[in-house]
Amino acid sequence: MIVINQVQIFRKQKKMTQEVLANRVGVSRKTIVSLEKGNYTPSLLLALQIAEVLETDIHTIFYLEKE
Repeated sequence: MIVINQVQIFRKQKKMTQEVLANRVGVSRKTIVSLEKGNYTPSLLLALQIAEVLETDIHTIFYLEKE
């Protein structure tokens, strides 16, 4: 299984830059870029923080997909 994320979609809906999101959750912009490209799977803590900042349920942003 792989983790699918919709961080970029929800971030853009909030008109938020990658830099602002990164600062609010305490990571680098590079981490957000990697996450949005699907090259990085966040820790549970980071996923929860992102969902909170984007004011969305974690299951809406992150979900599992069978390969």
